[in-house]
Amino acid sequence: MSDAPNDEQLLARTAVELYALPPAGFIAERNARASAASDPGLTKRIRALPKPSVAAWVVNVFAQERADRLAQVLQLAAELREAQDDLDAATLARLGGRRRALTTQLAQEAVALASATGGKVSASTADAVQRTIAAAFFDPDASAAVASGRLVRELSNDPVDLAAVVGGGAPEPRPVGTVPEDEVRARRERKAAEAAVREAEKARDRAEHELGRIGKERAEAEARAERLDARAAELAQELERVRGEVKAAREQVDEAGEREATAKERAAAAAEEVDRLARSQ
Repeated sequence: MSDAPNDEQLLARTAVELYALPPAGFIAERNARASAASDPGLTKRIRALPKPSVAAWVVNVFAQERADRLAQVLQLAAELREAQDDLDAATLARLGGRRRALTTQLAQEAVALASATGGKVSASTADAVQRTIAAAFFDPDASAAVASGRLVRELSNDPVDLAAVVGGGAPEPRPVGTVPEDEVRARRERKAAEAAVREAEKARDRAEHELGRIGKERAEAEARAERLDARAAELAQELERVRGEVKAAREQVDEAGEREATAKERAAAAAEEVDRLARSQ
């Protein structure tokens, strides 16, 4: 059985080599490769390879020269999907921050690598490179297109048609790296522990709030009791004063009664004296 590559493999290999060339020299080299092909069908297919955009060329150069760095995209994409499946908001936020930072870093590295080969990369092209790398985080087909090294145009967040964005035949979607089971278990255990801590913190906060409320009620009750004690003392003093006044008033009543009785006796004696004098005349 022959190990010689078939036309599909030859086409893909040729495309990989062509798409790493600066776009300015793509057409001439593509036509030269097509003319050199021994099979008429292969010649036709090579000549049909579309010229890549500058942004696609930058990504292709990076995919071929920094395949290990692109692997980080696939691994992080797997972790993001795992966190999404678990509805783990905290992990999603943390990984989302890593994704944005890694996207920016990879795009900058890709632009620097392409520029070092003599290519000119504008600011708009650099933005397109970053959008293309970002797309690889969310779509396995976009990851396959970026990793193929045969991208013909930049990507966006729209669904990817591999046959339309990759030259030399659509690549098989690359298996996305999976998160090791022990890491998944550790993350879930960490998530459960963090949830338990959050619940304990909530319970502590509720207890502290309740303690504060009860303490406030106790302080208010103590203040009210002190006010009532002071009022009771005032009333006791007032009662003692009133009792003294009542006693004095009763003494005055008794004294007035005695004077009244004496006055009545004198009045009666005077009346008798008047009657006697009147009779004696």
